[in-house]
Formats: sequence, C-alpha cells, structure tokens
Amino acid sequence: MFLTQKTLPRRAVLKGLGATLTLPLLDAMVPRLASAAPSTPTNLLAIESVHGSAGSTMYGQDKHLWSPSTVGTDFDISSNILSPLHPYKDYLTVISNTDVRMAEAFTAPEIGGDHFRASAVFLTQAHPKQTQGSDVFVGTSLDQFYAKASGQRSPIPSMQLSIENVDQAGGCSYGYTCTYTDTISWASPTEALPMIRDPRSAFDSLFGVGANAEDRRIRMQERGSLLDFMASSIRRLQPTLSVGDRARLDQMLTYVRELERRIQLTEARNSSGEERQLPNAPVGVPDEYDEHMRMMFDLQVASFMMGKTHIFSFKTGRDGSNRTFPKSGVSGGFHPASHHGDVPARIEDYAKINRYHVSMLTYLLDKLKEIPSAGGTLLDDTLIIYGSPMGNSNLHNHKRCPLLLLGHAGGKIKGHRHIKAPDGTPMANAMLSMLHHLNVEMPSFGDSTGAMDLNG
Repeated sequence: MFLTQKTLPRRAVLKGLGATLTLPLLDAMVPRLASAAPSTPTNLLAIESVHGSAGSTMYGQDKHLWSPSTVGTDFDISSNILSPLHPYKDYLTVISNTDVRMAEAFTAPEIGGDHFRASAVFLTQAHPKQTQGSDVFVGTSLDQFYAKASGQRSPIPSMQLSIENVDQAGGCSYGYTCTYTDTISWASPTEALPMIRDPRSAFDSLFGVGANAEDRRIRMQERGSLLDFMASSIRRLQPTLSVGDRARLDQMLTYVRELERRIQLTEARNSSGEERQLPNAPVGVPDEYDEHMRMMFDLQVASFMMGKTHIFSFKTGRDGSNRTFPKSGVSGGFHPASHHGDVPARIEDYAKINRYHVSMLTYLLDKLKEIPSAGGTLLDDTLIIYGSPMGNSNLHNHKRCPLLLLGHAGGKIKGHRHIKAPDGTPMANAMLSMLHHLNVEMPSFGDSTGAMDLNG
C-alpha cells in the first residue's frame, strides 16, 4: 500500500511577523499506519499559596476547615475551605498532616525569618542558606527536576509566573536576600529562576512575538492581533486538514485570540490615565486579582494546548502582602488576617480568604476539562500541585501544611481521596512520589524519608 497523504510534522507552526504558534496534536500529524498517537508528557503546574491555612490552627483542625474529617475516598469538603472544589472531587487528592521542616529556623540568627525563606523551600524542600548577598544556596526545585528530565520535549522547558511584585533587589529582613522570596523555582541550588508577573510578557515569551525590537514596535503601534499577522499562514493550512482537525485548530485559535484581546483591553484601560488600584504594576497587569489569575491560567492552558511548555510554577502571592480581597467577604489586609491571634472568629475570617483563593482554581479546572487530550481531557493529563510551606501563619510554623493535588497526571494518580500522613511526615515524601509519577526516578528529595502512596 502506498500512502500519498502527507503528514504534518509534530512541531508544525504558524508564523507571521516574528511570532510563532505551535499547533496542537492533530490527526494530520499521525502517520496513516501508526499504531498509536505520539505520547505526550504530563503537564505540571505547581502553585504556591503563601501564609499557610486557617485549617492548620488547632481550632481549624478541630473544625476541619481544610482537611476532611475522614480519610480515604468517603470524604466531605462541602462546607470547608476546599468546598469550591467539590465538583472536582474525582480529580482531587487532599494530603494532610505533612510538615515542611526545612523552612524552620535551624540557628538562633534565623529565628523570625520564616516569611523570607519559606517560598524558597516550597518546591525544593531544602533549607536556604542565610545570606543577603549573591551566595544563595537552597536546592533544585521539583519543577526543574522534571524540566531536566522532560522539558526538552517542548520548545520552552518551563515557565515561571507570579501575581504580585517579585522584583525586589538586595536584602530583605532577618538576614535573607529577597531572592528567596521572589521565586519558587530553582534550576540548581544557586540559580533562582525569575518569575513573570505581566501577562503581556508571558504571552510574548510563549508565542515568540516579535523576533526583534522593530517587530514588537510595529505590533504595539498597530495593536494588531497575533493571529492577524498569521492570517495567510492559517489560510494555507486549513484546506489540508480534516473536519475534526479544523475544529481543533479553530478552538485553539479562538482561545488565543480571546486571551490576547483581554490583554489588549487591560493595557488600554491601564494606559488611559485613570487612577489604578495598582499604580506601580506593569501596564499589562489587571488591577483585579481574579482577572489577573484567570489571565495567567489561560496562558497556562493555551501553552498546554499547543505544547509550548508543559511545566509551570506559579506564585500567587508574596509573604507579608497586605493586599485586600473584598470578594472573599473580608475587608482587611491579607497579612494582618493571617495573624489572627488564634481567635476563632478571626480564624474563620482567614478561612474565608483561603476559600476565595481556592475558588480561583475552578476557572482553571473548567478550562482544562473542556479541552480534549490524549488521556481524555487536559485535566486528565495534568498534575496540579497547590500548597503552602507554612502551616499556622499566626505562629509562623511549618507543621500540618496545606497540600492538595488536582488532575490525574496522565492516569498515574487516581484522585478522589484524602490521605492523612502520620505525625511528623515531611511534605517532601509526597513530592518524591509526585516526581516518580512524572517518571523522574530519584531515591530521595529534600528531607524525604520515603515515597508516599498517593493512590492508597
């Protein structure tokens, strides 16, 4: 049998004015006699939520504000902080009662510096060297171990995103450099990876927008859409595709166009001269927290769709932030709310803010579940880590820290279960198992004492 129909290369792209869009996996990319479609790597999204959880207090444990009252598959989250995730219980793994000992003070001079070292510990599970100079040292982060093993399967090995300002220079407090607070991703123990706060910068980085300064200047002047510059490339490709492939391509292009339109609207609004809630933020950053979160999630989903990168870390706040979240039902600042004095009424207020933050995840989950993928949907082929390296924020301790997983990691993680670890279990045990499920074989990670069964 002779096959005359050509197949598209797996990395087929659309191009125009220095911008590139990698196409999603289409039927036209699979040879006619291929027994199976090319394997795709598991998408990873590691999200840090700072300042622990109201559920890590003694009151919060008694009231089950974070962790369900029962373990196993018969658990209830309908009335606690995790209640927004109830529709996604089948994809949810709650891991409770793990500690992040590496974020604790090891010596007397480190006492009080929890806020300034904790973020560096979250994905490394290693203890940062106390320094205000350039001689930083902590550990390689989970996302970067995965990037070294699998990141070369996409054009961009990994990307780091943030919501709040993370570009402080020099030393912070208690003898720690701000480098430790500004990122959660470490390519090596001495190499911190910068995080992108501006959706426009992330969009341009993902899609290669503007091969040079002149290209970028033209696009900014014309306010043209990325897809407008690719119009001729799109027109040439579409007649060669099947009906199904055209639908998938149209879904991708519609998604990208809508995302870019929202970025342009934000830039126009923030450039209008009207007073901003965040006057010092880049012009592409929305003033509204929830819109900024949705925009960053859409960037991640678009990247997963097109295979630009399948590894993200995402820092959704910074330690010591006084930002307010009125949509949570609490008017006070975040950091003061986290220092609740162990007063039940104030702990309940902090739980409202925690619940609001968790509710942001439902937008991401809705999007991932809508998009077909090799394992069923993008949500089936994704592992989302959400947690904090702090426990009771009022005490600045690192015990019983909040941690949950979402997604099935390409079928590796079952979901729909609550796992309560024995007292004193390092969070690193869970992260070691996550690495194994991502096909990164290593005997230990951070201060792990053994792998945790995430499907038990």
